Amino acid sequence: MVGLVILMRYSRVNSPNSKPNSKPNSSNDDDLQSSLYISSTAVFTMELLKFFICTLVLFHSTNYSFPHLFQIFKNSLIDSPYEVLKLSVPSLLYALQNNLLYCALTNLDAASYQVIYQLKILTTALFSVTMLHKKLTVRKWFSLILLSFGVILAQTSTSQDSHVASIPTDLAKKNRLVGTLCVVMAACTSGFSGVYFEKILKGSPKVSLWIRNIQMGLPSVLLSLLSSLLKDYSPILRSGFFHGYTTTVWSVILVQAGGGLLVALVVKYADNVLKVFAASFSIVVNAVVSYVFFGFVPDGRFCVGTVAVCCSIVIYSGGGQKKRTILPLNRLEQGGKEEKENLIEDKDS
Repeated sequence: MVGLVILMRYSRVNSPNSKPNSKPNSSNDDDLQSSLYISSTAVFTMELLKFFICTLVLFHSTNYSFPHLFQIFKNSLIDSPYEVLKLSVPSLLYALQNNLLYCALTNLDAASYQVIYQLKILTTALFSVTMLHKKLTVRKWFSLILLSFGVILAQTSTSQDSHVASIPTDLAKKNRLVGTLCVVMAACTSGFSGVYFEKILKGSPKVSLWIRNIQMGLPSVLLSLLSSLLKDYSPILRSGFFHGYTTTVWSVILVQAGGGLLVALVVKYADNVLKVFAASFSIVVNAVVSYVFFGFVPDGRFCVGTVAVCCSIVIYSGGGQKKRTILPLNRLEQGGKEEKENLIEDKDS
């Protein structure tokens, strides 16, 4: 999802009222913040759109029969309150994760974000060991250490894009720290929610991708709306729910909602080599695109860290093709895998 990361970063550092030749100063930065869209409303809108897409797919599967669709909703939501309650935990975590990612890309350049976010591999592996009692080979432990080393190098580098270069050094350092903490927290929520999802699926009835996402989607919509009102009630009341929405913002929402579904289908049928290549390729492409459009200038430490992260992904996923290691990108991908395999399978255990 390189395009999504680039779009999100662009939407968070470009004010619709910004002047191209204005000199960088603190007042301009304040103006940018005041004219930006409210990220929590974008999370809610995206979750609502996902829920609507899943509903349309189910409606199509019933040959456009409203009684049949209502029956599906009754069976999956009203008659299955325990299932919905269990899935409310990952729904809450995904809502939190999406808000964290917006905060991260407000404060951190897209290339650094893409590298640091690969920590979700580490967190997923650690949670699978502690919660599911899975065993990792020495090769995989080595790859996780290499991953951590690469992320540390990338995070401590002096690489920055043109937006970061335009603000005072102290503020830039503070923003980078805030952005890094948000990415790390998002990686932790991604790892925990993925493993938790896998664990509860073992005792749950088998249902389709779309029904599972309806069960997860409804709590996500409600929790995202609640989060938006609790966190940003005053700005929403003052400026409006859709304040600052531009074509770019709507593109972010559409890509995040529809792109998650596309990734779910691609990952479901792609082989392991293709997925590893895509993960590594996305990091490189993100850095190149950031260089072209954001003036991102990587230093030697960032380049070494990026290479280390890419190598760790290849090492972690290498060896054998009988079973595949699937690391969750979002809840749509997880719902799609439950019918065939667990989210994380240790090929060598």
